[in-house]
Amino acid sequence: MVKPSQGFRHKTRKLLRKDVRKRGAVPPLSMLMLDYKVGDKVSIVPNPAIYEGMPHRRYFGKIATVTGRRGRAYVVEMLLGSKKKLLYVMPEHLRPHKQH
Repeated sequence: MVKPSQGFRHKTRKLLRKDVRKRGAVPPLSMLMLDYKVGDKVSIVPNPAIYEGMPHRRYFGKIATVTGRRGRAYVVEMLLGSKKKLLYVMPEHLRPHKQH
């Protein structure tokens, strides 16, 4: 029996699905041109059309704080339980966090 693959996008059929009318669309330039400063709060919302710089599915929908840059990517820090996690995420997968 062949062991099923446990790849990076394992069990993401519904999670990495775009709305029918937004399929294949590139993100608007206004979202890519946002410049996040150190200390800004961001939401991790992946764009399934862009594979590069996408965080793991366990971080989808989480809130993180920008701590720096690495090339085009942002270094974001978040708490997962009681552990601090550092992620390198491309701007296509980030949104400014809206405070309620």
